[in-house]
Amino acid sequence: MRRVRVRVTGLVQGVYFRAEARDRARSLGIAGWVRNAADGAVEATFEGEDEHVDALLAWCRRGPPGARVDRVEVEREEPAAEKGFRVVG
Repeated sequence: MRRVRVRVTGLVQGVYFRAEARDRARSLGIAGWVRNAADGAVEATFEGEDEHVDALLAWCRRGPPGARVDRVEVEREEPAAEKGFRVVG
């Protein structure tokens, strides 16, 4: 079980990044949240099985069609036993 905080920069707002991240997270059984940041980035937390978190991080490096991902920053956090995945903000 692993939890990470993610920050994705590039052209990542207005391209359905949050909605697709939510759908992928739910299909993988990942808990956490995703939101738009004021500076144009997308921020998220992912908590789940290592291989599922890795799969979602790999997707974040590509993003949905129409996105241009310049950078993905990943910081490990202590698991919080969070349930469900949601879009916030």
